[in-house]
Amino acid sequence: MVISSKVKRIGILTGGGDCPGLNAVIRGVTKPAQDNGMSVLGIIDGFEGLVEGRARELKDDDVSGILARGGTILGSSNKGDPYHYPILKDGKIEIVDRSQAAIKNYNAWNLDALIAIGGDGTMHICKKLGAMGMNMVGVPKTIDNDLEATDLTFGHDSAVYVVAEALDRLHTTASSHHRVIVVEVMGRYAGWIALNGGLAGGADIILIPEIPFSWEKVYDKILKRELSGKKFSLVCVAEGAKPLDGEIVVKGQDIKRHDPVQLGGIGELVARKIEENTQRETRVTVLGHLQRGGSPTPFDRILSTKFGYFAIDLAARRKFGRMVALKGDQIKNVKIEDAISKQKLVQPNNQAVRTAKAVGISFGE
Repeated sequence: MVISSKVKRIGILTGGGDCPGLNAVIRGVTKPAQDNGMSVLGIIDGFEGLVEGRARELKDDDVSGILARGGTILGSSNKGDPYHYPILKDGKIEIVDRSQAAIKNYNAWNLDALIAIGGDGTMHICKKLGAMGMNMVGVPKTIDNDLEATDLTFGHDSAVYVVAEALDRLHTTASSHHRVIVVEVMGRYAGWIALNGGLAGGADIILIPEIPFSWEKVYDKILKRELSGKKFSLVCVAEGAKPLDGEIVVKGQDIKRHDPVQLGGIGELVARKIEENTQRETRVTVLGHLQRGGSPTPFDRILSTKFGYFAIDLAARRKFGRMVALKGDQIKNVKIEDAISKQKLVQPNNQAVRTAKAVGISFGE
């Protein structure tokens, strides 16, 4: 690592929702930084801490033993966008621009650079803060795996593992009771978790946002399985999936978030429709935040550590406005603006989709 004489103090924060591997990145940044004479300031609760001036120095003891720990020792928030900041005024939530407060604290802490770990929303904030003078380095984190500029985001493999294990367990009870079991998974507008988790867990039907499904095709798959002697079915449905003649199911709205839409409920709808139209006993399991929690898989521990080291290396070399990215088996870096130019979605001709179809999995087409 080549250290610029001007880069002595680095800030780090974890933005957006938590996921396995965040602590491994923090460790991957802090240890090399301190070994090379740099100090690291951990900003508390993501961009909220940047706006409100909450942070603490990170020492070696703080990052020892956290490689396998889930969550983040710094805390996180998906409601702290400095440009869309919620405040309570006269008993009501008001959305204001607090970006100047973020800039003020960045300067008051004498930071030479800020490493922000997060997904699409975090990278959009990084681009804006960079335009205002902050030296930003991004690390791609999201269980959804929907950032175009990197082959994988850390956290995704851990989420897929949870989905696959859940399907393994539900397979035995579905088989024993001759039921259809619907498993709703996260992913928002991208179907990567459902696709990879469903493929790994042996789902019979996978429903994703990128391939609107036909109700009749779903019913047909279940009935054909029964005619072939398979008296149960597993359906893995992404929270953003929708039927050909319908819309995404929305659970609620939260104006404190930049994207206020809260998805959820498609699993219940799919289960109800299947039971009504096939007369087969159907149950639903919503995995929810189980996919975010717990210890990262070995793959995510390695990827997170690599991302952390390469992020501090970029900062040390003053390569700002960049995001680390996995390309094949190598860690590269890309412009943050390129990382957020478009969302990475599942393409209908994706190799995993073709493979799933080849082994008999239906997408409700």
